[in-house]
Amino acid sequence: MPAEAVPQQAASPRQDPPKGLLQQMEELMAALNADLSRLDADLQSSTARPAPSREDTADG
Repeated sequence: MPAEAVPQQAASPRQDPPKGLLQQMEELMAALNADLSRLDADLQSSTARPAPSREDTADG
């Protein structure tokens, strides 16, 4: 029995045929990588300008 002979229950009639698991994982990893890159850029820009220290914000 070939590996591609899995039941395709999850496919709705209006969508394309279901993607292979490897393709789904690659797309999820690409999306995750993009999210992490965006987060990294945000963190890098926030550390470029130092936040006020506790002594700077204290009211004496």
